[in-house]
Amino acid sequence: MRIAVITETYPPEINGVALTVRGFVEHLERLGHAVDVVRPRQPDAGGMPGSDGDILVAGAGIPRYPGLRFGLPSARRLRASWRQRRPDAAYIATEGPLGWSALGVARALGIPVATGFHTRFDDYLAYYGAGLLAPAVTAWLRGFHNRAQATVVPTRELRDDLVARGFHDVRVLSRGVDTCLFDPARRDDDLRTAWSVGREGLAVGHVGRIAPEKNLGLALRAFDAIAAAVPGARMVWIGDGPARARLERDHCGHVFAGQRCGEDLGRHFASLDLFLFPSLTETFGNVTLEAMASGVPTLAFDYGAAREHLVDGAHGRTVDKTDAAAFVNAAVALAGDTATRKRMGLAARSAVVGLTRESAAHALAHLLDGLRGRSAA
Repeated sequence: MRIAVITETYPPEINGVALTVRGFVEHLERLGHAVDVVRPRQPDAGGMPGSDGDILVAGAGIPRYPGLRFGLPSARRLRASWRQRRPDAAYIATEGPLGWSALGVARALGIPVATGFHTRFDDYLAYYGAGLLAPAVTAWLRGFHNRAQATVVPTRELRDDLVARGFHDVRVLSRGVDTCLFDPARRDDDLRTAWSVGREGLAVGHVGRIAPEKNLGLALRAFDAIAAAVPGARMVWIGDGPARARLERDHCGHVFAGQRCGEDLGRHFASLDLFLFPSLTETFGNVTLEAMASGVPTLAFDYGAAREHLVDGAHGRTVDKTDAAAFVNAAVALAGDTATRKRMGLAARSAVVGLTRESAAHALAHLLDGLRGRSAA
């Protein structure tokens, strides 16, 4: 098939949506499909100008999120391009202006289209002082996704939630993880020495965007409790974002490793002893699978990837989303039990070795081919 993938975020931008979409693209191409990526032109793309089939459109920066962009409406450009080289199906990963215009053109040309529900924008609003707008944003998201033939989500829990909110034809498509990149064998004692924990110390980490919607205050609270119980423990922040400057100023004893990617990210992940993931706004949480693949026990709330793949007490801990105190208590218990953490890390690695990114791409292609057949019928 020729598949058009429309996204308003893509590497070199580093975030869960960008990396997930790139994974789909890479593995769809390995399966033999022709993929045309429609995305905003990125001024700092460096060595990533795009393939011959890519359609680069105008974009603009997202306020309060340096380095991220959204695509401007590009209906005329897409209509001309798709009439000349018509895709068999389209996958629209983002609900911004570019996504809306692509959806309209696909419907007008009779191109089968599925949308991906990657980001809980309605949940984000409370962290930016706009929680009263959440119902309107939910209605906006529902209106977008219900214009497609199917909406793709990563978990059964999210599917059930969206169906209850009036979303139509919601399909579960499991995510995969690169178990070669994220591997316990990448653990690096020199890196741990640079963090001042050495071979036997305790490195507690948070990996992801350093932003208000990630519930970072709870990660700080949990680590303060850990530090009181385990002298010499070190908090390591891997990532970047709008809240980093303030955290770095207020917590000078923590390690701020900045944005990491590729093998360097795999090395940082595998060098942790415990991963704290207190976010309450994820549609999935790719970092949960990455921690498990890296052999690092994870503490997360019981939803998203953690509910789908992490067995409480076997691969780490999950606690109820309403119980911040339980999160802190579980963090302290895990921090103080080296043998349990090692056992959990081994079990977590074994649990995800079959969750390949190739299988996720194959499932997406199968879904799109089914929509194509349904359109023909």
